[in-house]
Amino acid sequence: MLFGLMTTELKENLNEVSRKKNQIETILLHMTDGIIAFNMEGRIILVNPAATRLLRIMPEEETFENIFEKLNIEINMEKIIYLDNWTSSEERVNLGDKHINLFFAPLKDENERPAGVMVVIQDITEHVKLDNMRKEFVADVSHELKTPITSIMGYADTLLEGEYDKKTQDKFLNVIASEARRMAKLVTDLLALSRFDNNQVQAQKEEFDLGDLVKRCQDKLQFQIKQKKHQVECFVTANVPPVYADKDGVERVVLNILTNSIKYTKEEGHIKIYVGFVYNDAYIKVIDNGMGIPEEDLSRIFERFYRVDKARTREMGGTGLGLSIAKEILDRNNGSIDIKSEQGNGTEVVIRIPTK
Repeated sequence: MLFGLMTTELKENLNEVSRKKNQIETILLHMTDGIIAFNMEGRIILVNPAATRLLRIMPEEETFENIFEKLNIEINMEKIIYLDNWTSSEERVNLGDKHINLFFAPLKDENERPAGVMVVIQDITEHVKLDNMRKEFVADVSHELKTPITSIMGYADTLLEGEYDKKTQDKFLNVIASEARRMAKLVTDLLALSRFDNNQVQAQKEEFDLGDLVKRCQDKLQFQIKQKKHQVECFVTANVPPVYADKDGVERVVLNILTNSIKYTKEEGHIKIYVGFVYNDAYIKVIDNGMGIPEEDLSRIFERFYRVDKARTREMGGTGLGLSIAKEILDRNNGSIDIKSEQGNGTEVVIRIPTK
């Protein structure tokens, strides 16, 4: 009787140990962070698939030295285990296009005696990219604001230093006003992006006719069109169903795309606008014979502050944020924007918006 109870209890304990072992193995198998444990001799006693993948560990690499010498990391296993001021250590390495963070810590047994070293491996590539983007964004904002502020201060100081005739004063004041408007537009665009990022924009969706909206946008830009003597044609396919979206937002997108076409198409150029319907989406297609965009820049044109020709764009009053805002608006309306272009041969922009 006693023997039977002992056998049953032992079996239950073994099942519990096996269950916990399986749980730990499952956790390690599906972790996105890598884990490697080394014994006191520096040999691997545990490694999960994430660690093998992130550090590109080959089957013959079985020791602490093999793995970290290959990565050019000068770290001593004994120091991690025995020195108090080295109870843990971090290292960062670049492997191809990946940024990897390594955290080293001593392993101890149940009696608090040294048992080896554990290494946690994290892929921080996205964190590094986001940090670099943040730094670049701050630098871009600072630069974009510094340029008009410098102009405003320079012309204002010049006016204050002496008396000038009315013509010169008007010239200087026009520059000041122009730079102030440019700064105001930049701040407005930045605030718009900030509201998108913080989900503070509550778009009021409604049903409206896309063809009518596009024609209204074209009318708003008639002055710029006539100034550059462009030939602009708008074709609306029959039976385009109403769309259901943020009308003000879509109008802002269309105005931005048409403005870009007008800006970057030479005088007496051609711009064609098509409004149509395919599957469940209404679309706007804008085709111009302007200067076009180099192929290497196409993948980055929706990045904030990215401009193909910075000097020319700045001269024309662009902030480098228009397409970023356009994409944000369309994403929030379940729409899309695609741009095809060839340098010197014009640009084609296609906007899709779901219909009612």
